[in-house]
Amino acid sequence: MVVAFTAALRGGVAFLTRLPVGVDEADWRRFQTAPAVFPLVGYLVGAAAAVPLVVLPAEAGAFGYILALVGLVGIAHLDGVADLGDAAVVHDADSRREVLTDTTTGVGAVVAVAIVVAGLALAGLALADLPAPAAAAVVVASEVGAKLGMATVACLGSASHEGLGSGFTSAAGPALLVGPALVAVPAALLTGLSRVNGDVFGAVNELGRVVALHAGVVAWTRF
Repeated sequence: MVVAFTAALRGGVAFLTRLPVGVDEADWRRFQTAPAVFPLVGYLVGAAAAVPLVVLPAEAGAFGYILALVGLVGIAHLDGVADLGDAAVVHDADSRREVLTDTTTGVGAVVAVAIVVAGLALAGLALADLPAPAAAAVVVASEVGAKLGMATVACLGSASHEGLGSGFTSAAGPALLVGPALVAVPAALLTGLSRVNGDVFGAVNELGRVVALHAGVVAWTRF
């Protein structure tokens, strides 16, 4: 049991971050059957990304947070945001799924990525105004929430085709969904697309992070 979960954790870290973790096909397969690994990796990413907010002053900490986040997870998930941005301007589910396989970058993609990046930057500035422990807590919670959104899609979604997304949806099911989930974003995306793929996983992660960051800042400053 411990060996299997350790293998799944290695697979999750390799998939969700840029950390140099040695993995093989068995680790990847274990990860696909263990959606609980998603939020665990969220704790790791959140804790590491929060360090600049704790040790650097104000705006420098905000910028350092964004740099740390990009350094830790890269920009692969933003590709999902871009593809879903293009798909969002198409009116029926079949056409949207066709757009997801198109390599052309449209206006929808540019706008979607710009919104996410702007949201992340503004959240970073807002976090810089919070006490360091509160900022760190919000960052960790946002990453865990974003990864719970991905786990929700893995357990409840249906794949649009064979690929990255189907590897998760075929191996996981509702019974494996552990803990609360950030269901709003996955529900909205699934309503428009009917099926999920790798782009949906990436977009859920990025959008879930931005929503959770702003929700955390508002909760801390207003309540």
